[in-house]
Amino acid sequence: TANTQMMRDNGILDRYAEVVAAMGETVRLGGFGTSVTPVSQFYFQQAFNNVMFGPWEKIAEGYGKMVLGYFGKTPVPPDPEIVKIASEKMGLPPTTEDPLVLNDADPAKGAGPARKMLQAAGLEETGENIFIAASCKEKGIAFLKGEGVIGVRKKTPKPAGQEDAYTVTVDGKEYAIVLDGERALVNGTHFKFDVREGVKEAASGAAAPSAAPAGGGAPVAAPMPGAVIRIGVKQGDRVAEGDTLIVLEAMKMEAEVKAPRAGTVAKIGVSVGDQVSAGQALVFMSS
Repeated sequence: TANTQMMRDNGILDRYAEVVAAMGETVRLGGFGTSVTPVSQFYFQQAFNNVMFGPWEKIAEGYGKMVLGYFGKTPVPPDPEIVKIASEKMGLPPTTEDPLVLNDADPAKGAGPARKMLQAAGLEETGENIFIAASCKEKGIAFLKGEGVIGVRKKTPKPAGQEDAYTVTVDGKEYAIVLDGERALVNGTHFKFDVREGVKEAASGAAAPSAAPAGGGAPVAAPMPGAVIRIGVKQGDRVAEGDTLIVLEAMKMEAEVKAPRAGTVAKIGVSVGDQVSAGQALVFMSS
């Protein structure tokens, strides 16, 4: 599945035992919320963050709001230290307010904002569309426009004898490639080849994937593989350190990519809906 591939790409499969061990801690310290969707996802997201970014260094939005009381009471009170950390990291105070009251008071939720999203996208304001837009926001709009990304890899059978045959286009030129063990037939010529994960070093004279665009600019890289679901800036914008540039999503987790320093957005290297890999340059910034 796409989720499994993301975990493999991000090295999480190699640390699976750590994530499993961290799950118990997130459940216990989070107040033992009922472990069904979406709370089960909150637990995994926080365990994932604890393993990949360090214990409690990054608070998953759903988990943080849960321990802070924004979804109501958990069966037992969350750990006070975790509540304090979540409040500090998310900039939200703990609350005992009724979640329905909180939601009704949120101007970003409800039918009104959903209608505006549909109008901006040129979509019909049916009850179903309003529900989808209100529930899924940008992803819902992409779905309704037929632009949603299906995270399932489909394996299409190839003709007999061409199971490992490919046509690769590089800079406008096509190459017919047939793989056979450790040999590759490229446009009729045999070459010995080897493929391994990762890049040991850039080829001599080749431009690195994260090279700055003409005119300067330092790359801001993706911290993990995922899909670009939101771009919060445009070329030429001035941003402060910590401003959100892009939001990625993987395994139903959203990760904000923030400006490492103040500067100007020199170039945006991706579009909404793009699938990116860890370390890929997303935005280039100049002083």
